[in-house]
Amino acid sequence: PANLLTLSLQLCGSPALSTKKIVGGEDAQEGSWPWQASLQAFGHHVCGGSLINREWVMSAAHCFSSTFGWEVSLGRQNLLASNPNEVTKTVATIVLHPNHNRSSHDNDIALLRLSSAVTFTDDIRPVCLAANGSVFNNGTDSWVTGWGRVQEGESVPLPKRLREVQVPVLGNRQCNCLTGGSSVTDNMICVGVLEQGRDFCRGNSGGPMVSEQDGVWIQSGIGSFGFGCARPNLPGVYSRVSRYQSWISSHIGSDEPGFVQFNSDWPWWSR
Repeated sequence: PANLLTLSLQLCGSPALSTKKIVGGEDAQEGSWPWQASLQAFGHHVCGGSLINREWVMSAAHCFSSTFGWEVSLGRQNLLASNPNEVTKTVATIVLHPNHNRSSHDNDIALLRLSSAVTFTDDIRPVCLAANGSVFNNGTDSWVTGWGRVQEGESVPLPKRLREVQVPVLGNRQCNCLTGGSSVTDNMICVGVLEQGRDFCRGNSGGPMVSEQDGVWIQSGIGSFGFGCARPNLPGVYSRVSRYQSWISSHIGSDEPGFVQFNSDWPWWSR
C-alpha cells in the first residue's frame, strides 16, 4: 500500500534519537543505529546486517554457507544482556547474489526476507541505500557498526554492546595499491585509517557502512573482507551498495527501500 511505502521512505536513515557519534571505536549509544541487525544461526551471532524496509534485511553473501536455522534480531544493543526493545524474527527466505564469487569476494551481497513484517519504532528503523551513480570520494566520512572483534584476537567486552567507529573512504586505486594487486573491483568500496588500525573485524561481516548527507544516513557498503583486523595500511573492503539498486529492487516488491543519491562532490554551500 502507498502509505507503507511513504512511511519507509520517510523514516529511512533517520534515527529518532539524536545521539553523539564517537570517533575511534567506542560503544554506540542506544538508538543511534536503529537499522543495525544481528544475524544469528541457531542462537549464535554470526554476521551483521541492516534493515532496509519492513520485511527485508541486507547482509553479505559469504555469511551463508547454509540457509537454514537463521534469525534476525533488531533493536538490539547487547549480545549477552537483556534488550527490552529487541524484536527477533525468523528468516523465511535468503537470496544470494547469483554472481557472488567466494574466492574474489565479488558481488558479496544477500537479502533476507523476514517471516513477518516489523513495526518501526524509535529503536527499529530502516537505513537509506546509496542509489545507482552515487559518488563516495576519497576521504568521505563513514561509520561502521557491529559486534565484531575490536582487535585481532580481542572480542567485544561483556556484555558485548554494539560498537561504532568512524573511518574515511579510500579510493579504489589507492586501495588496490595497498592490497598488492587488482582484487578490488568496481563492485567494492574501501575504508580505513592508514596510520592506525580502525576498521571492522570478524563478526562485523555483512554489517552496514554509512555516511550522512543532509541529516540522512545512507548505506554505502556491506562488510565483506579485510586483511587481518584493522591493521595499519590495510583497508577494509565492502560491497558497494549503489551497484546493486536494480538487483535489490527486483526482489523487494512494492515496499521499495529508500534509495538516495549520495554525491561527495557537492560543494559545502549547496548542502
